[in-house]
Amino acid sequence: MACTLLSAHPDLFGPHVEVPGWLLLLLQALFMVAVFAEESTTPDRLRGLDFVGLLRRLVLGPVLLAVAFAGLHLLLQLVVGRPPAGSVTHTVLHTLNIGLFVILLARTNYAWRSLVLFRSSDQLRRLWFCFEALLGATLLLRLFTWTLPYGLGPALLGVLAVFGAYVSSHQKWVAYLSRRQKLEAVLLQLAVILTMATFIFYFLHAPHYPKLPALVIQRSFLTVNAFFAGFYALMGLLVTVFNMPTGRVFEQKREEILNLQRLTQLIQRGQNPQEVYQVFFDSSVQTVNADAAWLSVETTSDEEYSGQYHHILPEQAQAICHLLADYNLGHIEYLNNDLLNSSGFRGLGLPFGSLIVMPLRSSKRQYGALYMLKEPSQSFDRENLSILQTFASQTVLSIENLQLVQASLDNQRVQDELKIASAVQDSLIPKNLPIDNWFEISSHALAATEVGGDFYDFLHLPGRRLAVLIGDVSGKGVTAAFHVAQMKGIFHALMQENPLARNEREKFPVPSKFMAQANNALARCLEKAAFITASLYIIDYEHGGFVFARAGHCHTLYYHSIKEEVSYFHTAGLGLGIIRNDGYEKHIKNQFYDYNPGDVMVIYTDGIVEARGADQEEYGEDRLKQMLERTYYLDADEIKEQILADLNEFSRGQPMHDDQTLLVIKFKASQPEPSL
Repeated sequence: MACTLLSAHPDLFGPHVEVPGWLLLLLQALFMVAVFAEESTTPDRLRGLDFVGLLRRLVLGPVLLAVAFAGLHLLLQLVVGRPPAGSVTHTVLHTLNIGLFVILLARTNYAWRSLVLFRSSDQLRRLWFCFEALLGATLLLRLFTWTLPYGLGPALLGVLAVFGAYVSSHQKWVAYLSRRQKLEAVLLQLAVILTMATFIFYFLHAPHYPKLPALVIQRSFLTVNAFFAGFYALMGLLVTVFNMPTGRVFEQKREEILNLQRLTQLIQRGQNPQEVYQVFFDSSVQTVNADAAWLSVETTSDEEYSGQYHHILPEQAQAICHLLADYNLGHIEYLNNDLLNSSGFRGLGLPFGSLIVMPLRSSKRQYGALYMLKEPSQSFDRENLSILQTFASQTVLSIENLQLVQASLDNQRVQDELKIASAVQDSLIPKNLPIDNWFEISSHALAATEVGGDFYDFLHLPGRRLAVLIGDVSGKGVTAAFHVAQMKGIFHALMQENPLARNEREKFPVPSKFMAQANNALARCLEKAAFITASLYIIDYEHGGFVFARAGHCHTLYYHSIKEEVSYFHTAGLGLGIIRNDGYEKHIKNQFYDYNPGDVMVIYTDGIVEARGADQEEYGEDRLKQMLERTYYLDADEIKEQILADLNEFSRGQPMHDDQTLLVIKFKASQPEPSL
């Protein structure tokens, strides 16, 4: 204002003071940029769905003030007539009107920006920002004296008007107004249009000041500004009157209803809780068009489904969860449409302005929570919350129904499973143990429940050789019995003579090769978390030796008759099904050993050494070793009975937690003469 007064009335501040016209225009441009920049940093004035309130604050604030000063100046001109060229009063009023009008322009621009971008797509946001940049550049160019050639200026303004009409027509907020609110919105928008018309009239008919530089350029610049500000209001008025976006909003609501129907149908077809959770999550993200989301599911073990993420990093999600927990907002229904003005959320530095937290819970337990985020503020409403509540209720109901159905099926199947498992278990236990002059074998097998996962088997091979297999399948029930049957079938299939073998050594697989082939066969049928431990021994009793490989099974306990000592064979080996590719063979090794008459081999499963006593201490390998040290001279049956008696005494009164299998092989002290 001081520069304007100094330019028009240099004698006010002393003689011989002149202000160049370009400096005045530059200062006006800087003032306008500063006002718009300050307005852009102000938080979004749209509070929830209070669209009419936003228009009301605009009209009753800067609009009313600017119109009052412009009207005062026009009234003064009518009363006193055309002002003299050096009128200080008229210069001050004119300058004040320019400043107030620039503030009004900034406030109007960002008010309409909030309305146009309400629930808008990313594409519309990009188009609006392009429109603003082009408009700003065009308006600032009006401050310069040169013009575009060949009528390019009016053509550019026409293109901008068409572009602005397109982006301004996407105003979904109108569909959320009631009849009374629409009427009030129309009146408020008419007030804005009349205000802009008043200023256009004012600038076009402002008094001429010969001493005020660049007034013609200034008038052109401000008139175009007023035109576009009124243009925003006119487009808003047309949209309000004709309800242009209502069809899109109704289409969106229809899509939400269809999503709910699809969700219900998909959930009902879900075979397990994980499928239900995934359908719930995908449907929720799609329905509310979330920019980021994650689902947190409370689990009872690390192997269960624990949730998933959509366009957000786990560490970012954890930061939000910790912040909500600090405010005691964890796992409760929560809606925040102004994250950028919440100090805690603003401190996280995340590019999100709106958040919904929807817990998944029933009267019995908490299942988890759904978190939905959008980048703009004021992006969620109570309707979104209501839809997610319906989704969450349907999901929890479906999860609990699945649990009830599963429990009912389990109860119905239990008797049939016991019968099947008992029959399978009985058929897999060898009825007749190998009998020979070279050795004696004694066995024991006891399942912790009706169905166990332990197994052992024997197979005579040509050349007075015996294959002995022992193992333990993870898990229990019919599934374990099924895998035991598979393992027995694999054992008998692989230990057959290979007619294409190039020599005697290759006719039958060595234990390590057998384990690799068995692992390959089991990789296609074992459940993801299932595995089998096993040991395979091939005893060549005619040549007085044996070779074995251990696939993660218990260590072999051995009595050496010449050294008169008992020890364990500590060998490397990985369980079957843990690595399901060709690299498994590198984790399994053969071990060769020459036995002597009187040697004793004790083979067992972990149910023996992990049996617990009254103080919950395990029976352990050391105690089993001590038992063999005391009984090695007995027959195989007697050694077995002594070990079992000690085991039963140790675990008296305690429940049996795992299957118990024990094999005792004793090489006879008097070995037959090998045949020639």
